[in-house]
Amino acid sequence: MMLKDRYGNELSTSSAAARDAYVRGVDSLLAATPGTDRAFADAVAADEGFALGHISLARAKQLMGRGHEAKAPRARALELAAGTTPREQSHIAIFDKILGGQGEAALAAIRQHLARWPRDAMAFAPATSVFGLIGFCGRAGREREQLEMIEPFETHYGDDWWYRTQLAFAQIELGRFDEGERNIDKALAGNPRSAHSAHIRAHLFYERGEREAGLAFLNDWMADYPRDGLMHCHNSWHRALWSLETGRAADAWQIYDDALRPGAAWGPQVNVATDGPAFLLRAEMAGHARKPELWRELAEYSTQWFGRPGLSFVDMHTVLAYAMAGDDEKLGPFTDNPRGSAGDMVPPMARGFKAYATGDYRTAVAEIEPLLSTHERLGGSRAQRDLLEYVVASATLRAGQRDEARRFIERRRPHNAKVGGFPLAGL
Repeated sequence: MMLKDRYGNELSTSSAAARDAYVRGVDSLLAATPGTDRAFADAVAADEGFALGHISLARAKQLMGRGHEAKAPRARALELAAGTTPREQSHIAIFDKILGGQGEAALAAIRQHLARWPRDAMAFAPATSVFGLIGFCGRAGREREQLEMIEPFETHYGDDWWYRTQLAFAQIELGRFDEGERNIDKALAGNPRSAHSAHIRAHLFYERGEREAGLAFLNDWMADYPRDGLMHCHNSWHRALWSLETGRAADAWQIYDDALRPGAAWGPQVNVATDGPAFLLRAEMAGHARKPELWRELAEYSTQWFGRPGLSFVDMHTVLAYAMAGDDEKLGPFTDNPRGSAGDMVPPMARGFKAYATGDYRTAVAEIEPLLSTHERLGGSRAQRDLLEYVVASATLRAGQRDEARRFIERRRPHNAKVGGFPLAGL
């Protein structure tokens, strides 16, 4: 009898140690707990011929921002694939496409795979979340598409904590807060130490404008979450924003210095390159003086890791860093030759951020406001894309139109109107 994973899928290994390490690795990846790559490395150490262990190790390296370390395990998985089950061959092919940058082909392969093996959560996972294959597809309506992808699998997963986490996030992003709350609370009951679940509970607090409750929740949850956890940087970003918005400015800057700033943050480069600029601009819009040296630091980091356009959500933050650092030369490729699934949105963002940085607030509004109706195309969460909403409101306010700025935020982000305390100085 073949060994099986936690979801009942058969594995082509006769080593219980390899199976156990693989299960630990999958759960760690799905929960964003430290040690994912070590668990998969243990799996292939216990059985060097375990193909799924190798491809999963490659995926873990990619998610951790160490894609150069994924080449060898990816190649080994492909060598071993022919000796595995049909499910495992399909599974390996999916991740080969993902690792090769074939997002749309991978998404199509996942849909076909799940029709036959619906409880392959590891293969399902890349098609979920706001950073997944649908999240970054660049299509208008992708939030609805995300929920429609996840909902039909409820009969297969029941109260599984990973499934409830992803279902909750898709619901919350569409404003279905009560359903999202039921599901994320089930997820946390099933695995209280899932960093992804804690993160999505934080999004529910954010969407409801429950700043004090959200900050208390994440401060408590993060107290013993290791710095090398995949979500340490991004969950710290949520804490920093709430600290700003609740009058704890010193705490907010301390979090930035300790957990978000390049050289201090531990996490995938994509989080450092996006969360840092997003925090600095929100701090400035909240009334803090611009810190040119920090913007230059972020611009240098962006150049190191994301200096060429291609991933529109990251490009949004890259052009922000360049604009605020006053680096017009680096902005050039993003305005003149944009690429990526929502690349058409990047040049007006770059021009709008440059205008905001130089005090040309009417131009900033003119460039960025037309993007708001479809900014879901950029990917990321609503909480992250609120950066664009607040830039328009802040620029409107700074252009002397305070009442219009207030009406804009009340219309676009009504939770702020309900709870008071707009996160913009002077509003």
